[in-house]
Amino acid sequence: MNEKRIGILGAMPEEIHGIVSLLKDKKEVVKGMRTYYTGTINDVEVVVVFSRWGKVASATTVTHLIVEFKITQLIFTGVAGAISRDLNIGDVIIASSLVQHDMDARPIMDRFEIPLLGKTMLFPPKDLLDNAMDCIGKLVADKSLIHLLSLKQQEVFSLYEQKVVVGQIASGDQFFSSNLQKENLLAALSDVLCVEMEGAAVAQVCFEYDVPYVVIRTISDIANEDSVVDFKEFVSQVASKFGVEIIRKLVK
Repeated sequence: MNEKRIGILGAMPEEIHGIVSLLKDKKEVVKGMRTYYTGTINDVEVVVVFSRWGKVASATTVTHLIVEFKITQLIFTGVAGAISRDLNIGDVIIASSLVQHDMDARPIMDRFEIPLLGKTMLFPPKDLLDNAMDCIGKLVADKSLIHLLSLKQQEVFSLYEQKVVVGQIASGDQFFSSNLQKENLLAALSDVLCVEMEGAAVAQVCFEYDVPYVVIRTISDIANEDSVVDFKEFVSQVASKFGVEIIRKLVK
């Protein structure tokens, strides 16, 4: 795998549509109920695909990217629910570590430990993490992402300020809809910033195939049952735009 080819995963179909629009020389390949879009962004070969939801589906998708399309690195962009009360809607989280919060093979092994790997957490390579921190940090600092939104959209989603945070993301096949769920998770994994359903599974596949990766999530709901945001509208109007601009800056 000498030729650079970046796999780009989106956690929602709406999130990859804008990224696909960036492609030059676009082609489509349909396999395993998935459509893979190949082409170039910034003169770099890329393959863009919707991961599908959940750990199994996303792991299957990234495995196909590695084996069939021979990607040399992976970028995962999507949305997540906040666990930390310090996070607000629109904040961008870059994973410095990932854990499967629903992995539990006790008493055979410790809670959260991945069978046969002897690991509870997986860590993206430092160079990709540093590059993501630098690129996204600049986008957030000069409000380039927020300025993609109309004043009305900023008002609807109460998105006037934004920050980028580096930390732990937890993944599992479970939707978090109550404060009790979030409190129980924090009691077990005190460093978790947010939850989603794919990142840690994708990280495991990349680790096993020795493919460098970075996982980036935009907060779509905060750790408060009283906060109400139209999820689909947020993804289509906000997260999708953020994802396009982030990919535009990261792929080089």
